[in-house]
Amino acid sequence: MASESRQEEGSSARRRAGLDARTPAERRNRGVGIALMVATVFCFTVLDASAKWSILAGLPALQVVWIRYVGAMAFSTAALAREGWRATTTSKRPWLQAARSMLLFGSTMCNFMALKFMMLAELTAIAFSMPLIVALIAGPLLGEWVGPRRLIAICVGFVGILVVTQPGLHGVAPGVALSLAGTCFYSLYIIATRALTGVDAPRTTMFYSNMFGALALAPAMPFVWTPPSASLLPVLALVAFAASFGHWLLILAYQRAPAAILAPFSYTQIVFMAAAGYLLFNETPGPSTFLGGAIVIASGLYLLYREQVRRG
Repeated sequence: MASESRQEEGSSARRRAGLDARTPAERRNRGVGIALMVATVFCFTVLDASAKWSILAGLPALQVVWIRYVGAMAFSTAALAREGWRATTTSKRPWLQAARSMLLFGSTMCNFMALKFMMLAELTAIAFSMPLIVALIAGPLLGEWVGPRRLIAICVGFVGILVVTQPGLHGVAPGVALSLAGTCFYSLYIIATRALTGVDAPRTTMFYSNMFGALALAPAMPFVWTPPSASLLPVLALVAFAASFGHWLLILAYQRAPAAILAPFSYTQIVFMAAAGYLLFNETPGPSTFLGGAIVIASGLYLLYREQVRRG
C-alpha cells in the first residue's frame, strides 16, 4: 500500500510538472519534440564543425562569426517579411534585448575562437556546465536560490569540468579559458532570455540577437576579410544554414514538448561532436574528456530532477 501511495504521489507530481502525456496526440508531440531536439544538436554540431574547418583553413574567426550572424539575419528577415516589420521589431524591453544580444555575441565569439585550440568533444563537455552556472547565478539575479542538494550537485559538476580541462601548474590553456568564458556568457544569456519570456515574441528576440551580431562586426570586415577559396564556400554556407536552421528547430522542439523532457536529449551532442572531431579532424578525446563530461551531464540531470521535485 505504501509503495502504491508513493507511486501515485510520484505520478501526481509528474502531471503537475507537465511530464506525463495524457493523450496519444501529446505522446506523438513529445516524440516529435525529442526528434527535433536531436536534429537541433546535430545542426549545432554541423555549425561548430564547419566553423572549425573554416578557421583552420585560414579564415579569421571574426569573419566566420559574422557570416554566421548574416546567415541567421537572412532567416530572421524572412520571418519579418511574413509577420510584418512592426510586429517583429517592437520590443517592450529594448535595453534587455540589447544586453541579451551582446551576451550571445560574446559567447559565439569565445566559442569560435576556442575551436582553433580545442577538440570538439572537449568544447562540448565544457559547454554542458551551462545549467550548473545558470543554477548558481539565478539566485542573485532572479531570486531562484538553490538548496544544499543542488549546491552539492553544482560543486560535483565543476569537479567534472576540472577533470575535462586538467589545469596544471602552468595555468589554464587559452582554448579552455575561451570556452569557459563563452559558457559564462551563454549562461547569462539564458538568464536574460528567461527575463524576456512572455515579454517579447520569440521572433522579436531572435531578430535582435542576429541583427546585433551582424551589425557589430560589419565595420571590422574590411580590415579582416580574407577571400575564401571556392572549396570553402559550401562550408561557409553550412555555417550560416546550420545556425539558422538549428535555432528554428529548437523553437519547434520546445513548442512540442516540455523542457524537462527535451533536456536529457540535448546531451547527445557530445556523441555527434566526438564523431565529427574524429572523422573530420582526426581528434581522439582522452578518457578524461568522457569521464568529466559524464560527471557534468549527471550533475545537470540531477539539477533538472530536483527542479521538477521542487515544482511538483
